[in-house]
Amino acid sequence: MKDPQVQAGEKVDVSVFNKGERVDVIGTSKGKGFAGAVKRYHFSGGPKTHGQSDRNRAPGSRSSGTTPGRVYKGSRGAGHMGNDRVTASNLKVELVDPERNLLGVRGSIPGARNGLVVIKEARKQ
Repeated sequence: MKDPQVQAGEKVDVSVFNKGERVDVIGTSKGKGFAGAVKRYHFSGGPKTHGQSDRNRAPGSRSSGTTPGRVYKGSRGAGHMGNDRVTASNLKVELVDPERNLLGVRGSIPGARNGLVVIKEARKQ
């Protein structure tokens, strides 16, 4: 990456990147709303036979019994999925087009189409 001397309010274009260098892309992942434990954490669910009729997609036990008598913080279960800050690390720059102000990156970019992303020099090479 070229080292530009950028002042506040100045416009920055893709000419600061070079083809072949590595970048990190930061964006907001797509929101999925409220999701169960099977979808959110890839739990296997219960057995489909042996008398199980309503436990197919249940997460199972969340904690112990009387001791500790509560569910530990951070334990995996149902809840809001997606809409998080996600970093795609060490992606290769394949195309730099200063005329169209276009930057091509090999790999997947977090978030929905036309979403806002931050592109910066790769932290880990």
